[in-house]
Amino acid sequence: MDLYKLAFNNIRRKKLRSALTALGIIIGAATIVVLLGITAGATSAVQEQTDQYMYDVVIAPASSSGTYLMDSQTVSKVEKMSDLYGLREVTIFSENINGTRVNFEGVNDWRQVKLINGTQGVVINKATADKFGLGIGDKIKAKDQQLTITGISKEEQAIYVYLNQDIAQKVTGNKVSAIYARSHVSPNATVDEIENQVDGVSVLTKSEKVAEIQKQTSQALLFIGIIACIALVVGIISVVNTMMMSVMERTRELGVLKAIGFTNWELKGSILFESGLLGFLGAILGVILGIIGIVVFANMLDFTDYIPQMMPVWLIGGVIVGSTLLCILAGLYPAMRASKLNVVEALRHE
Repeated sequence: MDLYKLAFNNIRRKKLRSALTALGIIIGAATIVVLLGITAGATSAVQEQTDQYMYDVVIAPASSSGTYLMDSQTVSKVEKMSDLYGLREVTIFSENINGTRVNFEGVNDWRQVKLINGTQGVVINKATADKFGLGIGDKIKAKDQQLTITGISKEEQAIYVYLNQDIAQKVTGNKVSAIYARSHVSPNATVDEIENQVDGVSVLTKSEKVAEIQKQTSQALLFIGIIACIALVVGIISVVNTMMMSVMERTRELGVLKAIGFTNWELKGSILFESGLLGFLGAILGVILGIIGIVVFANMLDFTDYIPQMMPVWLIGGVIVGSTLLCILAGLYPAMRASKLNVVEALRHE
């Protein structure tokens, strides 16, 4: 009898138990694919944004200054520094409107804001529109100034109003939250020069900021990976349990096989093939389920642009190969027990 056919038949003979065992692998594999996929997509988005928008240095109000905005005099001093060029200013502030905190953000690149109606200029997101019953052409108040709404952007959880950066600076009296700049000299030398010449600001270099962000995303990836692996371990334990039960129930059958000439290695191979097959099939279905989950979450989180990055080959292949190998290892102990069965005692087993 073909040992591989024997393993297939054993899985088919215990369809419900095999399906429940595979279900543990499916859930574990799908959880890993979804969680790590979303984290990988978020990491790609962060890296892309930092590469695209982070300059050599980032100048922001010092934490000890007690304000989130730099005044016009400070901005002017920074703008006049000869070592800096390609400056990009950002203004972010919040207002309390009818007891609700509303975030205002100056926009330099409108590709970051996905309009669903209207034009750029003063754009409220759908949450703001629903909260205050506002639409295009209505007015919204920011620091005692009335702004005419020109567009509505996609739904977000937070209440946001996006303004052209020049409008945001005009509203705040030429105050800005941060200045991104490139430097003619080394960023570290620029940091010292800015901090010596301009009071009340803190300066970070691109490498420091990017390293800080990448460190945070790597930590998030590791944390989520550990959580996802726990789910897979639960599935692997179910494989061990299933294979142990299978060996116990098939004691007499295994004794017959040994009596007609099957070697210990052949019996081990049969058990390991069966557990590996459960892991492989479970991983395939889990990956398919995980991919569906990634597409659903990507649409929910508006991350559709990063779907390819959320399904890297290393993740898909790693989950399938890893799950299969772990399931083979899970079947190792039951396989060793099967191979050590005493033929006479096994044939007497009921």
